[in-house]
Amino acid sequence: MQRLTLNLNANALDQPAWLCVKICTFGFLNRFYMTSDELLNLRLYNQLLSLHELKEPREVVARMGAMQSQALEMAKWAIGSRLPDSSANEITGTLNRGEVIRTHILRPTWHFVAAEDLRWMYALSYPRLKPVYRSYAKMLGADESLLYSTIPLVEELLSGGRHLSKQEIGEELAERGVLLDDNHLKLLLSFTELEGIIVNGELEGSRQTFTLLEEWAPRMAEISREEALERLARRFFTSHGPATLQDFAWWSNLPITDCRKAMEMIQPNFIRESIAGRECWMRNDIRTPLPGQESALLLAPFDEFVVSYKDRTEMIDAEHYSKVMTKNGIFSPTIMLNGKIIGSWKKSMKKNVPQITLSFFEKMPKKIVALFQPEIERLEKFYAQF
Repeated sequence: MQRLTLNLNANALDQPAWLCVKICTFGFLNRFYMTSDELLNLRLYNQLLSLHELKEPREVVARMGAMQSQALEMAKWAIGSRLPDSSANEITGTLNRGEVIRTHILRPTWHFVAAEDLRWMYALSYPRLKPVYRSYAKMLGADESLLYSTIPLVEELLSGGRHLSKQEIGEELAERGVLLDDNHLKLLLSFTELEGIIVNGELEGSRQTFTLLEEWAPRMAEISREEALERLARRFFTSHGPATLQDFAWWSNLPITDCRKAMEMIQPNFIRESIAGRECWMRNDIRTPLPGQESALLLAPFDEFVVSYKDRTEMIDAEHYSKVMTKNGIFSPTIMLNGKIIGSWKKSMKKNVPQITLSFFEKMPKKIVALFQPEIERLEKFYAQF
């Protein structure tokens, strides 16, 4: 049993127009009920898409835990959209300094992760990712033992702080008598990355490279598996809540039993609320801007606000789902109004100047379309500096 109190005194938080929700708990189960609009408003805040105090790209990624980063140039906007004034150049600089690292982690797809979080998160991911890569090898008819015997050669090629592209690694391997087609070269690099030897390195324009993890990211004190589980759950539900057990399992790619164990460890600092019959978790010190001010956003493809939830019922109507999310897992850039997807957008370049085009699912009033003009200008400015 519990009491829910709403404190509408903005001065108490030293921020204008804030809502403070304090949960006073009497007993073990913490529950209250919220609407879909309230859920989306809380997620916008927790995902750093409304007011917050973070300034640096690394801070954003560390807060989010890990951020999916398919389509690298567009993925930079996933970080940039969460900062008040940033550029693609700034995100590139963060990557080139090794503060944020791009690699395959959690699910078998590209993610941004803060350098200090990489190793403990990798240790959680490895047992789930290895069978996936072994299945890739089987589909290609690749000799796994041959791949592993070639990994030391890749390590040798990159030693001494070298950053080489996939093509350059392939060429240097060929000079040493190892001839691989593109698919088998990709597979070799995937296994080398899986074993914690390489990650993405410096960017030179659109040229992506690989480098040695040991030389690129600082080695941190090791933590136990239990500590890692607790830390991952705390990061996810702090930055993605309100969210469900199923959302956490989808995002983390961990077994349900591990997810439940992790959630039990963080239970004292989190509450559970019910929406549409689903039990959602979020921190028990909720602080979020008051609803009422329109939130008009243009989000990157594969943005965490969209991709990280197993159930996306609140954010998009069923009849529009396939317009931005395909069955084979491709997520388009989205137009988001108050946390709901109402269309998609695309970026094109004309005389090296970015142009943003909006496509709404339905005809929108001019006053709604006008809400997105500041976001268009912010996005064009972000890429104009690239």
